[in-house]
Amino acid sequence: MESAASYAGVGRDRRRLIIVLAISTAYFLTELVAGYLTNSLALLSDAVHMMTDMAAICLSLLTLWISTRPARGGKTYGYMRAEILGALINGLFLWLLVVFIWIEAVHRIRAPERVKGLGVMSVAVVGILFNSFSAWVMTRGSGDAKAGMAVRAAFVHVISDLIGSIGVLTAGALVYFTGWTQADPLAGILIGALVLYSSWGLVREGVDILMEAVPSHIDLDELRDDLLAVDGTEEVHDLHVWCLTSRQFALSAHCVVAPAADHDRVLADMSHLLEVKFNIHHMTVQLERDSRREHEPDHF
Repeated sequence: MESAASYAGVGRDRRRLIIVLAISTAYFLTELVAGYLTNSLALLSDAVHMMTDMAAICLSLLTLWISTRPARGGKTYGYMRAEILGALINGLFLWLLVVFIWIEAVHRIRAPERVKGLGVMSVAVVGILFNSFSAWVMTRGSGDAKAGMAVRAAFVHVISDLIGSIGVLTAGALVYFTGWTQADPLAGILIGALVLYSSWGLVREGVDILMEAVPSHIDLDELRDDLLAVDGTEEVHDLHVWCLTSRQFALSAHCVVAPAADHDRVLADMSHLLEVKFNIHHMTVQLERDSRREHEPDHF
C-alpha cells in the first residue's frame, strides 16, 4: 500500500516537473533573444539563471527516476534517497548561485552599466506570468506540503525565478523612470537574500534526513507514551525513528511486555497505532519479557 502510494506520488511529481521544464525552456529562450536585442546584461544574466534552473529540474527528474529503481544487491532500501541527494545538491547550488549574483552586484554598484529599462520591464512581466503558472502547476492537486523533495527543490527554483522577475521589473522601472542605474544591482542583492531564505528549509530537511533525524511531525516523547499505553506494555527502550525519504518513515524499538500479555495482539495494536497516527509503515518492534526472565525474545 505504502509503496504503491509512494510510486503514485513520484509519478505526479514527474509530470509536474516536465511541465515546468517546458515552461522554463520557453522563457529561457525568450530572455536570451530579448537580452541580445536590448543589449541588457540583466536579462542575459537572468537567462543564465534560468538555464541553471532548467539543469536543476533535469537533475530532479533524474533523481526521481533513480529513486524508483528496485532494491537489489547491498541496497536493501533501493535508491529512494537519490531524491534527497538531488534536492540537497539543488539547494546548495542555489547558494553558490547567490554568491555569484552578489559578486556581480557589487561590481555593478562600483561601475554602473547602462540598462534599457523598458525592454527589461516588458520581459520581466512575461517572466512573472510564466513563473506564476509554473508555481501553480507545482502546488496543484495534492499541494506543496505533500510533494516530494525533488518537486520542492524545483519549486524553490521557480519561486526564486518569480522573485527575480519581480525584482527585475522593479529595477527596470526605476532605471526607466528615474535613471537610477544602481537599482539593478541592489535588486540582485535583495533577490539573493530572499533565495537564501527560501532554500534554507530545503537544505536543512535534506541534511536532517541524511543524518537520520526524527521526522519534524513526530513528537518522540508522545510516540513513546502511546506505545507504553498499549495494553500489556511495561517498558519501551532503544526507540529510534528516522526518515527513509520525505514521504516514508521508519521505526525500531524494544518493548518489554507483561508475562501474561498476548504478543500477537500487542504487536497488532502497535502496528495499527504507528501506521494510523504517525504514518510509519516501516517498523521493527522487538517484544521482550522482563530482563530477569530467561526467555528468547519475540520479533516482529
